[in-house]
Amino acid sequence: MRPADESLVRSADGELHGPLEPVSARGDETSPAAARTAEPRSWRDVLSRQEIRELVEIRDWRAWLSIAADWGLIGAAFALVAVWPNPLSVAAAILVIGSRQLGLAILMHDGAHRALLESRALNDWVANWLCAYPVWNDVHPYRHYHLQHHAKTWTDEDPDLELANPFPITRASLTRKIWRDLSGQTGWKRFRAILNRDLGRSRGRVRRDFGAGLQALHGVVVTNAVLLGLLAASGHAALYLLWVAAWFTTYSLVMRIRSIAEHAMVPDVADEMKNTRTTLARWWERLLIAPNRVNFHLEHHLLMTVPHYNLPRLHRMLRARGVLEDACLTEGYWGVLALAASKPA
Repeated sequence: MRPADESLVRSADGELHGPLEPVSARGDETSPAAARTAEPRSWRDVLSRQEIRELVEIRDWRAWLSIAADWGLIGAAFALVAVWPNPLSVAAAILVIGSRQLGLAILMHDGAHRALLESRALNDWVANWLCAYPVWNDVHPYRHYHLQHHAKTWTDEDPDLELANPFPITRASLTRKIWRDLSGQTGWKRFRAILNRDLGRSRGRVRRDFGAGLQALHGVVVTNAVLLGLLAASGHAALYLLWVAAWFTTYSLVMRIRSIAEHAMVPDVADEMKNTRTTLARWWERLLIAPNRVNFHLEHHLLMTVPHYNLPRLHRMLRARGVLEDACLTEGYWGVLALAASKPA
């Protein structure tokens, strides 16, 4: 096992730091015990070198477990409809599959930070072929885009700024957005945008080279053909429609909820502890809305190469040492949506 790539250990302000040092300008080390007895200057003062080393350590078996869990839940959703075909089971399957499509995108996100698997080559291959391509994504352009978001959070150069800026909105406006997601309108819009991107027809920030776009499109076609083939071999080819329906509907919804939760309606865009949100998710929210610990987004921005399975530990450490007392934390996704819809009509 090795720590994640040193060049990608980055604080929320975009500075690069080695993973074996606290993300701090100090040359000495403050022990966690000492930090708890004094007023900490920042989260950097309460983590030791050894703790950071352990937090960014990549454990391949744990990544494979997450990949297997996502695909296992997807398989279970298919099986549910196969053995009990009715409107209720179909709706439940589409909800679960959409959430796990987000789960695969989150694992691709770990791959973009080179925090999925120890081998760099295998990291990118698995992130694409088992996680990104099936949901029509690609780790390589995403990496460039996403690292700019980390380096330029809440600046004019932040590519995700438009996702957070519109909020809060009225309840009626949020209801319309959710309806567009669940009715497939958002998914259809995304489909056309991604297709144009991969065919080299897009302009501006999302523009891609035609050859690179076709390569990604090839991966999407191959992985989806394999999924369809496996379902056909089981005698249930029609179940593939659940995958498509989820991509167009519930996947759109959980992506929207995730993007709102991470940066919208934050207390202070200039404060790294208050410009990114961690949502304290319940078990069913982790199952259906926030897979693979994506709810710990504040912790991810503080140490962005911590693999997803270590983010809860980082949260517990920072909370126990008093660093998160004034941080941007929200209880549950219902609380996030209530904030998002808090603008008076």
